[in-house]
Amino acid sequence: MDSQAIAAAPSDDEGVRRRDFIHLAAVSWAGVGVAATVVPLVYQMGPSGDVLSLSSAEVDISAIQPGQAIKTQWRKQPVFIRNLTPQEIAAAKAVPLSDLRDPQTIDERTKPGKENWLITLGVCTHLGCVPLGAAEGENRGDYGGYFCPCHGSHYDTAARIRKGPAPRNLTVPEYAFTSDTVVTIG
Repeated sequence: MDSQAIAAAPSDDEGVRRRDFIHLAAVSWAGVGVAATVVPLVYQMGPSGDVLSLSSAEVDISAIQPGQAIKTQWRKQPVFIRNLTPQEIAAAKAVPLSDLRDPQTIDERTKPGKENWLITLGVCTHLGCVPLGAAEGENRGDYGGYFCPCHGSHYDTAARIRKGPAPRNLTVPEYAFTSDTVVTIG
């Protein structure tokens, strides 16, 4: 073999380096392609703007007098906000937990320092009907709380199930008082 032919032929080290570069470039471009495909898929699985706007609700509770309740909405579900009287709180505390199907104290269902404010979802835990008792003059059942007209569940003033087919108390959602007159649900 002639010396010029040997000098013109690439060395084995140069061939390996070129092959490594091509391999690295191909894997990098594949990674960019996968990222360009996956990022929009993951992003579209997140909640939309209208859902995020419904994730919490602020309610002004300044007009609710002791003994009154209002019905509002959060996440397209009714929410009952009741300003309990001292007599209603005392009556709820007097009930032995052994008498309750779903034992919870009134203190577990309200916030410390705001024991007079009971906030629950207005959805019966039996089959999802909306109980009566939030509006003036509605049937409040045998225990003075809420009454589900669909199948006859009776809830007490702490929204605990006392009679009827409902298996659990009305659900207490996450909420926080942002001031003395405003509560944020969710």
